[in-house]
Amino acid sequence: MSNSVATGVAYQDPEFTTCYASQEIGYSAAAQGAVTQLTSKSTGVTLNKSAGRITMHDAALAAGAAVSFVLTNSTISANDTIIVCVSSNTTGSAAGAYTTYVSYLAAGSALITLRNLTAATSYSEAVIINFAIIHGAS
Repeated sequence: MSNSVATGVAYQDPEFTTCYASQEIGYSAAAQGAVTQLTSKSTGVTLNKSAGRITMHDAALAAGAAVSFVLTNSTISANDTIIVCVSSNTTGSAAGAYTTYVSYLAAGSALITLRNLTAATSYSEAVIINFAIIHGAS
């Protein structure tokens, strides 16, 4: 895969096809990128990388509310798995105030959802979401 870098630290178990690593594994710097939403928290973004950071718009997200946006990415196939997490809250909202997840996946795109988990607090901040694609068989 063109986005992978051989590090010599992983090996495959010939009986179970399980991959073990003695050091961290991940994507090279060239396979990572960053993008920022421009108009609102529901504005779609495009980033054609296997891993990256999405800086969301700083529009308000009400307590208990969720918002979704499309990540357009030419490296995504229907057989992939996308891992997402909240990387940071920029204005000091409580730790654990948000959750994020992939709501839908198709070749070339994914629908990412951010939910405000608080019961009574609306936050207006540019939440940063990290993502990494685990590429499946094509």
